[in-house]
Amino acid sequence: VQLQASGGGLVQAGGSLRLSCAASGRTFSSYAMGWFRQAPGKEREFVAAISWSGGSTLYADSVKGRFTISRDNAKNTVYLQMNSLKPEDTAVYYCAADGLNRFGYDPYEYDYWGQGTLVTVSS
Repeated sequence: VQLQASGGGLVQAGGSLRLSCAASGRTFSSYAMGWFRQAPGKEREFVAAISWSGGSTLYADSVKGRFTISRDNAKNTVYLQMNSLKPEDTAVYYCAADGLNRFGYDPYEYDYWGQGTLVTVSS
């Protein structure tokens, strides 16, 4: 499966952005999907994940209550709605697909990765 992330940009602290990740291929609905981010000089970190059906979600503590992951299997797309953004949310955001639907925090469990989209939050 190929993934294409979009929706990043520059936003002021307290603002909102919605990231999208469009997937190719007919098997999208069978994959768990995740969002990760990587800030300059830091390791890639887990942000959120969603099960193949969309019925279960998982969030990093740092974004819980501010970010919402969702998916539309009819459109082969997963979203990340980001509200109340903080400067520390600044990073390149990546979407990823887990072919075994393990639905976890570990980036090594994800088989396919998008190219990333940059989110910059100014103070």
